Amino acid sequence: MSDEFEADGLRERLTKQGEDTLGKLAEDLMANPLIAGAIQRAFDAREKASSAQEAALGALMLPSAADIERLTRRVRSVSQRLEGIEDGIDRIDERLGTTASATGVDARLASIELQLGALTKELAALHKALPGSPKPVSSRQERLKVSG
Repeated sequence: MSDEFEADGLRERLTKQGEDTLGKLAEDLMANPLIAGAIQRAFDAREKASSAQEAALGALMLPSAADIERLTRRVRSVSQRLEGIEDGIDRIDERLGTTASATGVDARLASIELQLGALTKELAALHKALPGSPKPVSSRQERLKVSG
């Protein structure tokens, strides 16, 4: 068991020393003006090549990778918003379903309609019973009043 512990410790020390050595080497290379200039020129060339590629794709009316990435992000954003709207509609639908069934809205509306029908019949009967009330004229017999 101690052999495994020693092997792990040795491995960790070697790894740390290797990382330190690579770090120092990278620092020394970057301190060298010739190497730093070469790296800078390589990055500049890459940037110019990327710009030239985008210009060529634009001239051919083809989307670049950046255009496709922007479009992909936009579609994801719209998709997330749509999911939020769907969730909201589902919640509203559930509330309406529980509210309508819990309060008996349908039954109340039917009862109100029946009461309105009965009141309409009573009003018609009262209208007929009034003395001197004009008799209703059929819509076929109605005449237009002409001002003149």
